[in-house]
Amino acid sequence: MTGQKIIPHLWFDGAAEDAAELYTSLVPDSSIGTVSRYGKAGFEVHGQPEGTAMNVEMRLGGQPLLALNGGPMFRPTPAMSYFLTFEDRDALDRAWQALGDGGQVHMPLDAYPWSPCYGWLDDRWGVSWQIALGELSQTGGQALTPMLLFSGAQAGKAEAALAHYTEIFPESGIEALLRHDGSGPDPAGTVMHAQFQLAGQTFMAGDSALAHDFTFTEANSLVVFCEDQAEIDRYWHALSAVPEAGRCGWLKDRFGLSWQIIPRHLPALLASPDPKVMETFLQMGKIDISALERAAR
Repeated sequence: MTGQKIIPHLWFDGAAEDAAELYTSLVPDSSIGTVSRYGKAGFEVHGQPEGTAMNVEMRLGGQPLLALNGGPMFRPTPAMSYFLTFEDRDALDRAWQALGDGGQVHMPLDAYPWSPCYGWLDDRWGVSWQIALGELSQTGGQALTPMLLFSGAQAGKAEAALAHYTEIFPESGIEALLRHDGSGPDPAGTVMHAQFQLAGQTFMAGDSALAHDFTFTEANSLVVFCEDQAEIDRYWHALSAVPEAGRCGWLKDRFGLSWQIIPRHLPALLASPDPKVMETFLQMGKIDISALERAAR
């Protein structure tokens, strides 16, 4: 769908297309791209009715985002949220109202020390959004920026995660890092807020020692598009830390964050009408490109 290396991926239970329509209506420079749908074989894979959208490609503020109707197994949590920066107050207010309809507010829309207008909420599907009035130049020109919150057992590990990720990916580095001063529940020196780059893309992260009842789940993952098997092997071995979680290109790293390590032409391979391709794919942990190509032939 794009030459971008890393793309956020959302997991829904039947609502991916509705969510994409809402999201793209609220953020300037947004659109829905390719929508693939479940056929009869799809019902056996994820329990989704025939004709339901399977994968939805979209762009929010020019940034690519993927959505999957994968079933009821996973639900998103605020451990991974999406920071939306608006330069227009009216557009921000419309987005806040629409995303908050049927959702849950974590921090009300208000003025804060870091923003003249900011709020944090989960939408009706549980996807978490941080919305702020500001300049896109402050986020590398990105209207949409993924934000990782290290809480619970992962609290205090944000800086170690950033060091790990920026070592693995090219064109990476920490751009800004603000530390907790120890006056609250978070130990002094842990990360209050960080902005960093992976493969030339801007991300955010922070620690929270508050008593949150959530952590990372598969409902929010990061897709890494690879050009060949050597690249798949390198990223898989660098990130995978929970062997039993590795399936169909998905893995969990040592901080509990889920990634998908896939070849860029995977959608074309899985579009094959031969059911042997999907059967082969579903049996894989780390993806074997040559095995999929043999099945497709």
